[in-house]
Amino acid sequence: MGTITLSNIGKAYKQYPSRWSRLAEWLSPFNRSYHQLKWVLKDISFTVKPGEAVGIIGINGAGKSTLLKMIVGTTQPSTGKVQLTGRVAALLELGMGFHPDFTGRQNVYMAGQLLGISVEEITSLMPDIEAFAEIGDYIDQSVRVYSSGMQMRLAFSLATARRPDVLIVDEALSVGDAYFQHKSFDRIREFRKLGTTLLIVSHDKGAIQSICDRAILLDSGSIVKEGGPEEVMDYYNALIAQRENSMVLQKKNANGRIQTTSGTQEAIVVEIILLNDENEVLEMVNVGETVSLRIKVQVKATIPRLVLGYLIKDRLGQPIYGTNTHHRNMPLHDLRAGDLIEYNFIFPVNLGQGDYSIATALTDSDTHMTNNYEWTDLALLFTVININQPAFAGCAWLEPNASIQLHRQTSDDAQ
Repeated sequence: MGTITLSNIGKAYKQYPSRWSRLAEWLSPFNRSYHQLKWVLKDISFTVKPGEAVGIIGINGAGKSTLLKMIVGTTQPSTGKVQLTGRVAALLELGMGFHPDFTGRQNVYMAGQLLGISVEEITSLMPDIEAFAEIGDYIDQSVRVYSSGMQMRLAFSLATARRPDVLIVDEALSVGDAYFQHKSFDRIREFRKLGTTLLIVSHDKGAIQSICDRAILLDSGSIVKEGGPEEVMDYYNALIAQRENSMVLQKKNANGRIQTTSGTQEAIVVEIILLNDENEVLEMVNVGETVSLRIKVQVKATIPRLVLGYLIKDRLGQPIYGTNTHHRNMPLHDLRAGDLIEYNFIFPVNLGQGDYSIATALTDSDTHMTNNYEWTDLALLFTVININQPAFAGCAWLEPNASIQLHRQTSDDAQ
């Protein structure tokens, strides 16, 4: 079983005001320093337990890739200590050091040995590597003619040819086509079931929330949030939209889940409820039942344009359906402090059984990245139950009109 333990990891690079300063420092007889330290990571500590899956998220430049390089040993930390146990497979950069002038097959043998796989074992694994990569005759052509997606296919196939104790994956998978991404994540999920410890960097919210037990948010080289994937992704989403005079607040609701709210509070949701056709408030909804989502908004300041959006998410926090009044050509204009607005959205709940949540957003356009007045995750929780529909599986109720025709061969037909 593999583990990853980081203790007070930090990484700093020397910055010199000019090229001559570096030379002067080298030649200084008194060890005078001419540089300043630029810390890209500082005081990073966490442990990934055997069989656990942890996702690393953060904006570009947060230090994610540098952190993974220090974990696998391609870059040394300036401070702190990294401890790994078990056999490690890492896919950090596209191509894994493939040489462009050699064929894919030759590169598999060279890179495989760097991963600690013997020539004999690579030979025995080669048919499986070729089959999983699905690059056909290109396996015996120069890597120089490969697309980025083909390089990723071959690199991932090699890195996962044997089930590792620890699998570390950076954003390399993002260059692949949708089919191979699904195939790769299926293999990752299979490894997880067999006990592989996983550390993954991804901007794919769905991947983090469906695969990982825990997520870590990096910002400006430090850990700013650690916890359940949905909680951390919601905080990350709010952090991206944060602007001057806005806030990010997290609190535990009655169900024990962490609710994230962000925005300037120039407009806020004061009520959100689900109603049936008799205007009764619902917490449990029957499959296919028509409901009304009522949202009341209080305006706190002058707002030139207001857009309300809502997003229905499943229990893992993955989006099921979302819309807003911008896309429906229903924005409101020239609102004043004190205005109270009531929205009603009527729709059939064509969802599978399970627990769902609704997030709300108040903005001035189709995205909360410009003027984010308020974004609230887990604004409303509800449960879908199946009272009177035929049994089915999945998160959507797509009831078919089914017909069957049986064509049987008779004895006369046989003659």
